[in-house]
Amino acid sequence: MNKKFEEIVSLCKRRGFVYPTSEIYGGIASSYDYGPLGVQLLKNIKDLWWKEFIEKRADMVGIDSQIILHPKTWEASGHVGGFDELVVEDIVTNKRYRVDHLIENFIEKHKGFQELVVEDLTREEMAKFIVENKLKSPDGNTFSQPKKFDLLMRTSIGVLEGGKDDVYLRGETAQGIFSNFKNILDSTRVVLPFGVGQIGKSFRNEVTLGQFVFRTFEFEQAEIEYFFDPEKSNWEELLNAWKENMKNFVVNTLGVNEENTRWRKHTDKERSHYSKETFDLDYKFPFGWKELWGVAYRTNYDLNQHIKYSGAKLQYTDPYTSEKIVPHVIEPAVGVNRMFFMVLDNAYTVEETRVVLKLSPKLAPYKIAVFPLVSNKEEITKKAKQVFELLSDKYNTYWDDRGNIGKRYKYQDEIGTPYCITIDYDTLETGEVTVRDRDTMLQKKILIKNLDSYCKEQLM
Repeated sequence: MNKKFEEIVSLCKRRGFVYPTSEIYGGIASSYDYGPLGVQLLKNIKDLWWKEFIEKRADMVGIDSQIILHPKTWEASGHVGGFDELVVEDIVTNKRYRVDHLIENFIEKHKGFQELVVEDLTREEMAKFIVENKLKSPDGNTFSQPKKFDLLMRTSIGVLEGGKDDVYLRGETAQGIFSNFKNILDSTRVVLPFGVGQIGKSFRNEVTLGQFVFRTFEFEQAEIEYFFDPEKSNWEELLNAWKENMKNFVVNTLGVNEENTRWRKHTDKERSHYSKETFDLDYKFPFGWKELWGVAYRTNYDLNQHIKYSGAKLQYTDPYTSEKIVPHVIEPAVGVNRMFFMVLDNAYTVEETRVVLKLSPKLAPYKIAVFPLVSNKEEITKKAKQVFELLSDKYNTYWDDRGNIGKRYKYQDEIGTPYCITIDYDTLETGEVTVRDRDTMLQKKILIKNLDSYCKEQLM
């Protein structure tokens, strides 16, 4: 990994964005906990997504389905027996590696293979490539024969010995939307085209390690199933509209540099069998271009599968014509943790005298920090607390009276706080506070009575 990647990971732990899970016991690979700042940043991202794609649209509703669904759900969806990756093992260390990732790394380092598209290779072709090119593990050892590795996590429910039933931790949130399709129709007044959105935890047995929160066993997804009648709505127009919405959210809402994004169309071999078209919105992460957000035209495959396996009538009845159809869907699905990593990478800035997270004010964990210049003067501390109470009712505000003002600024710069407000001796005389801008470091005097309107203008 490059230097920037290592610096971001270090910052995340040092400033309370992300901690290694169970670190006091040695940790768990590909598992992380979100600290006080990380959980707030995640919440801000999810709140913006929910507002943009659910609350602001008349054609969208939301649900929250369970993590453990009936096991037949995953048989119907094709996950049982068909949700796996091709892996090899280092014969000495027994570490597992995904074959497609090993081939990608090999191609990057060796000339003559640049025209090869890994996604187009069959599993037999990937296995042959490993052998013919004598690929070695990162530790220099040979590999075992390639084999399938199941990504779906199995668990059990029940407390009586011998009476436990096998179930699965969901591999995606989408199936909870499909299995609730009839309930949504019966309990709401939605008409086609309409979408159902959900944010929730998903679980996958991951093989690839060392990519921080980009790829983990437990992660959050924000998924939408947008249902439509293919006889009345053009799927290509809908797909393009969703692509535009996705790109707009990343660039304009999250404030990410557009130059670090790109669209990649799935090849015919790579695309899932149930999809007629799939695109990935990629972001240039520190370890290269990787998928951030996918959008696929899934036809009506999923609903038909659940009809077949459950016997339920998952049809839509047109309220005006009484025509019955099984709707088709467009699915935009994004990993929230990947968006989290993306906005940190985009915001991380090293300047001559400081490190600063130039997060959009919409995303910043704290919008404002309030400082009494000195903590041993009761009048200044009292006035500073009044300012804090004035602002904290409307903005997530940080209080800090510890150490010198320079160290306080440094801390707030590193956690991305847009504005710092200092109450000093002059405040007691003039009623003015000093407001410092994070990005420019410029300071200006603002009357306390004007602070609320000033902050509203700058932060909204």
